[in-house]
Amino acid sequence: MEVIQESRFVLFVRRLTRLLFMMCLLSLALIMLSILGLLYLRSQPLPPVTIHENTTIYAEDGKVIDTVNRGQNRTYVPMDDVPMEVVQAALAVEDQRFYQHYGIDFRRVAGAMLVNIKQGALAEGASTITQQLARNLYLTHDKTWMRKIKEAIYALQLEMHYSKSQILERYLNQIYFGHSAYGVESASRLFFGKHVSELSLAESAMLVGIPKGPRYYSPFLNEDNARDRQHLILNLMFQQGFITEQKMKEALAEEMTILDPDAYANRTAEMAPYFTDYVRKLAVQRYGIEEEMFDHGGLSIYTTLDPAMQEAAEEIVEEQLPEDRPLQTALYAMDPRNGHIKAMVGGKDHTTSQYNRVFAARHPGSSIKPFLYYAALEQGMTPLTLMKSEPTTFTYDDGRRTYTPQNFNNVYPNDYITMERAIAKSDNIYAVKTMMFLGEEMMVDTLHRFGIERPFQPLPSLALGAQNVTLAEMVRGYGALANEGKLTEPVAILRIEDRHGEVLVNEEPEETQVLDPGQTFILNRMLRSVFEPGGTGHRVSSLLDRPVAGKTGSTDTDSWMIGHAPQLVTGVWVGYDQNEFINHNNDGRIAAQIWATFMEEALKEDMPALFPVPDGVVGAYVNPDNGMLATEHCPVTRLLYFKEGTEPTEYCHDHLPNPDTAPKPVEVEEPSSFWQKIKQWWEH
Repeated sequence: MEVIQESRFVLFVRRLTRLLFMMCLLSLALIMLSILGLLYLRSQPLPPVTIHENTTIYAEDGKVIDTVNRGQNRTYVPMDDVPMEVVQAALAVEDQRFYQHYGIDFRRVAGAMLVNIKQGALAEGASTITQQLARNLYLTHDKTWMRKIKEAIYALQLEMHYSKSQILERYLNQIYFGHSAYGVESASRLFFGKHVSELSLAESAMLVGIPKGPRYYSPFLNEDNARDRQHLILNLMFQQGFITEQKMKEALAEEMTILDPDAYANRTAEMAPYFTDYVRKLAVQRYGIEEEMFDHGGLSIYTTLDPAMQEAAEEIVEEQLPEDRPLQTALYAMDPRNGHIKAMVGGKDHTTSQYNRVFAARHPGSSIKPFLYYAALEQGMTPLTLMKSEPTTFTYDDGRRTYTPQNFNNVYPNDYITMERAIAKSDNIYAVKTMMFLGEEMMVDTLHRFGIERPFQPLPSLALGAQNVTLAEMVRGYGALANEGKLTEPVAILRIEDRHGEVLVNEEPEETQVLDPGQTFILNRMLRSVFEPGGTGHRVSSLLDRPVAGKTGSTDTDSWMIGHAPQLVTGVWVGYDQNEFINHNNDGRIAAQIWATFMEEALKEDMPALFPVPDGVVGAYVNPDNGMLATEHCPVTRLLYFKEGTEPTEYCHDHLPNPDTAPKPVEVEEPSSFWQKIKQWWEH
């Protein structure tokens, strides 16, 4: 029998067919495994990541007061705010096939592998923008094969979860530019002092070149290297068709203004540090913002601070406080009409002491007396109520205890004086007599009405400010006097928005009518006498060019000045942290100096304003020596205001040329127009 053998060709074809079949099966298996792998990756969430962003605190005019970054200076911006030139520059130099690959550019990988094999090390990379983002978000920058594998996996996942535009947005907000600046917005402000949306083509190319080597290509550290890389990027943009040759030449010829790094450090120094500390405290304690969110959440916090007033306050404090003594101060200014805090200085130097003395509890001295005299007016006393000021010992607690106050420097009229004179001279005997007449408990209730919500002991010394209050509390109370009897809640934060613009906090002014407008006006008119000749604030009257009401206050360790115009109420405290005695012949005068200088500077753009005369209040010129209606023959007259029906009705006869002459009163011209108000202010 003949055996027929298969030809070699048929055998080869059969084996090749089997091989091809096995290869097809293997390819199909690889495809299925790849699909399953991709589906698995698609189903898996990316590792959690927190992008730290600056919290920005704004003043009322939109000026940036401070940025909180805790080491990572980043302001996140959406793609709509990134100019096309920045995007094109990034694509040209980092990943020109960005829109063609799916996270990994295999062409670049193959080329880089050949170079690395030849050199026997990871000498050249082929990372796409997506891979760079994955590395920055989830990995270290170690050059190892394991890190590269993880980077590729995360890059694929990023491409599955996000669009190309979203990846670009995250990349441009994540990359590091050196000098603690992350993202194109913070870097643009750092190097050029402008928003990224305002960059030119030349600036865009230089900016995008920096992340390749933040130290080597930083224009702060090596401007020549930065410009060389800018030229490279502009040339790549031209070669890839992003820009024309003409635009490239124009950009190369453009003279850019790069900020001086020292000037930048000064420009970004904290403004109003005590105020920003207070804003943080409010955000966390009152509005429930977590510390981590405040530090890194990219919040936008809009405040009431007036930058011009704040700058004036800081400069005046620096000028007035002596450098050779550890004398401290606090200044607090508020718009009484809405409670907006306009300026805050909590101490001499925030870098050496962060303790905010605006909220320090101290004895206010005589600056507390306006609250006492408001209660007296409500109980029927008038500006002309007479009491004798002489050395007096008061008994209280059912006769078991005594209290012997003293006037400043032990000076007493030893005669009857009016309430208006007692306010101007800050007479302590008159004040304590008034309190004993009203009752100590009424004084406590009155302080609570003025918003000073703290426990007080109903003691006679309370009339002289011998119990603790804070400057913030005092200014709020005086604000009710400046606001026609309406007490406002102090407001520092107007609005807080998250990084997406969603409003988290929206504060509205709160005010409550707590005082009678008529009695408030009468008291304000008496508080103006503090700055007139003989008043305790007269020494600073030459610094003032507008009508103001206020009161000085002093203790052995404290000096106060608090006062107001209709648009602004300000308080100043001066003293030592350790309750050292203060020399009232020099250091004790600084509070009034700071207050008057600040008030005039803060309101220099505002016309002088008078408090409006409420219905039911009448004015009368009186002879301050006897409290009677003044005549044209009286050598001294004073305009005072009264609740209708309580004004004096008898005329002074002491200075009439003839006893039989009918007295002719000095007429009060009630201001009904703006110019009449100015005329009355000027004359009185």
